[in-house]
Amino acid sequence: MDDEMNSMYMNGVWDLVELPHGCKPVGCKWVFKTKCDSSGRIERYKARLVVKGYSKREWIVFKETFSPVSTKDSFRFIITIVAHFDLELH
Repeated sequence: MDDEMNSMYMNGVWDLVELPHGCKPVGCKWVFKTKCDSSGRIERYKARLVVKGYSKREWIVFKETFSPVSTKDSFRFIITIVAHFDLELH
């Protein structure tokens, strides 16, 4: 968990702000996963901090919610689109 928290801190994943009056924060929880190699031996342990999205209400704006996790396939797809259409990626 410490590695994940340090990574999020170093990458500037969030900004700490004051909660507006009358609002309740959405909770979060840690999700743990064990990664194994092809022979079934434990390769490494992963920890991820996720929001408890089920506690949101329907009328609250969902546009500013995102996940800092991306897959290699997603990244390859984006790079392919950028290269195909000769775009610039920032």
